[in-house]
Amino acid sequence: MLDSRRAPSGYDATPEDYLKMLDATSMTHGVLIQPSFLGADNSYLIAALRKYPDRLRGIVVVEPDISTEQLDRMQRAGVMGIRLNLVGLAKPDLASAAWRGLLKELRQREWQVEVHQLGRELQPVLDTLLSAGLNIVVDHFGRPDPKLGIDDPGFHYLLSLGVTGKVWVKISAAYRNGANGRGEEIARAAMPLLQQYFGMHQLLWGSDWPHTLFEKSIKHSEQQRQLLDELLPDSKDRKIVLDDAPANLFSFAP
Repeated sequence: MLDSRRAPSGYDATPEDYLKMLDATSMTHGVLIQPSFLGADNSYLIAALRKYPDRLRGIVVVEPDISTEQLDRMQRAGVMGIRLNLVGLAKPDLASAAWRGLLKELRQREWQVEVHQLGRELQPVLDTLLSAGLNIVVDHFGRPDPKLGIDDPGFHYLLSLGVTGKVWVKISAAYRNGANGRGEEIARAAMPLLQQYFGMHQLLWGSDWPHTLFEKSIKHSEQQRQLLDELLPDSKDRKIVLDDAPANLFSFAP
């Protein structure tokens, strides 16, 4: 039977496997991001958060008409925000009554919105979320066009948001921004600009485990952690990105 799920993983990925990955990369805590292939069924993620409350936080995918009671239960379990994975999909009508109500609810809870979108498509989404007063985490270096790299106008728009103090950029999954080493090349060129415009405290590292759609080429998350050492050779900078910034954003105890 054809698997119709969006970006399904090529193998089972359990919470215990995730914790092993954290241990292998010397990470004390982690944030589980709801995968695309599970849609808005967050039950598996919530169960993991409840099982490991001291070590994990979560970002969920929800429908705009989700109830306050459901959000309350998620928050008690350790959920800190929602995800908008919009690559290849139509932009949601964030101006609709349902979405306006949800965004207001998120702001009151001090939740964040994680956005995965191609660089050229970021502005309409991020402008709306910023107008709603929300904190935003942008995935994978902002997904600049592989051909344009840091010359992508969408990437320059992202850099312009550093002054808001409301946007974080995830230094993750460089391989999603171009094949045959192009993504890593873009990451090296982007890193000084991200430091300049955002400062270290607005940058986060992510493993992108379990590397959906790239399971054959990315077999070990340690590769991604080692790339961070190359991008940020100063240990003080890495400490901010790996410890200080996520501890503050996700309310991890020291």
